[in-house]
Amino acid sequence: MAPLKKSKKTKKSSKKLKKNKSVSVVPVEPRVNEPDWWDSFWHKNSTTPDLLIPSNEEEGFKYFFRVAKKTFDYICSLVREDLVSRPPSGLINIEGRLLSVEKQVAIALRRLASGESQVSVGASFGVGQSTVSQVTWRFIEALEERAKHHLKWPNSDRMEEIKLKFEALFGLPNCCGAIDSTHIIMTLPAVETSDDWCDQESNYSMFLQGIVDHEMRFLDIVTGWPGGMSVSRLLKCSGFFRLCEAGDRLNGSIRTLSEGLETREFIVGGGAYPLLPWLITPYENDNLSSSICTNFNAKHEDARSLGVRAFSQLKGSWRILNKVMWRPDKRKLPSIILVCCLLHNIIIDNGDQLHPDVALSGHHDSGYGEQCCKQIDPMGETVRETLAKYLLQK
Repeated sequence: MAPLKKSKKTKKSSKKLKKNKSVSVVPVEPRVNEPDWWDSFWHKNSTTPDLLIPSNEEEGFKYFFRVAKKTFDYICSLVREDLVSRPPSGLINIEGRLLSVEKQVAIALRRLASGESQVSVGASFGVGQSTVSQVTWRFIEALEERAKHHLKWPNSDRMEEIKLKFEALFGLPNCCGAIDSTHIIMTLPAVETSDDWCDQESNYSMFLQGIVDHEMRFLDIVTGWPGGMSVSRLLKCSGFFRLCEAGDRLNGSIRTLSEGLETREFIVGGGAYPLLPWLITPYENDNLSSSICTNFNAKHEDARSLGVRAFSQLKGSWRILNKVMWRPDKRKLPSIILVCCLLHNIIIDNGDQLHPDVALSGHHDSGYGEQCCKQIDPMGETVRETLAKYLLQK
């Protein structure tokens, strides 16, 4: 029998296989990275006109990236494995060197902190617009997965600490947090516009609701819902609402007060929220002739303002949330919002200190009027009256 001839197709496939094999070998951690990215970045950007950049490099680092170097290193440690495990082809600077994990994190943080265009951020690092886009999204995906432990509902021991702090600061016993919400404004292409996304001020926006503790740390957030809905409707669409209504959250021990008064666990919120047994809102203006109501509202407002201040700090630190977003992918935007909240918490958890002028000077929802919810649950009214009597006695 004559020997079998080798198939031309097999030969071609073999060559193709060898070719593919030769281009797919990429080092997990490139040995030859670029020179120190911070030195070149600082040299290039520390004297940018019209920016009040601190002359001290340590403070300058925090100015550009919102975090101290120690916190920056911690963030890098969280995402390093994800950023090096995926082939870094294409993630190169203008000199053709592979981007280090540190520079990738810096690019992403600067994009989120400044809210500047991808072109502008890229120019400050010597990379292209597409690189900024790739790097930022990879970072968001990685941190969203690796930093979950920085945003979670407290266990019972931690909640007792929070309740003690709220009572010490504001006199409110058994208070577990403050709730507020804000709009993330965006422009949308004509094909995606609808009344659902058009809010009360005729902006297209996405809602973000958050509950914070005494240190303005986010304990729970919900986002992704259209800004056209009311604040009270947003609350009722949240998993937090369903858990509370089912008795699975804010279900800790009853606090016994003086003269037989007692109160359950609750959070405080503004007049845009319904008065519920576990969500206490202020008395309306027509009830403020009584000193008991006036005194309660003053204490309530001090505690509730933590939510307002937290959002002012969040949107001031991560300015991408405060600027009008140009045609964002509404499926990806919730991830961007979540990562900014995670970064906000990481700063607090690491004992980092923001510059005093980072937080927005005005309200976090500038230009938006206060919504008013008329829903009053009788049990919620009883809890509020109990708290008001107790505060007046004190």
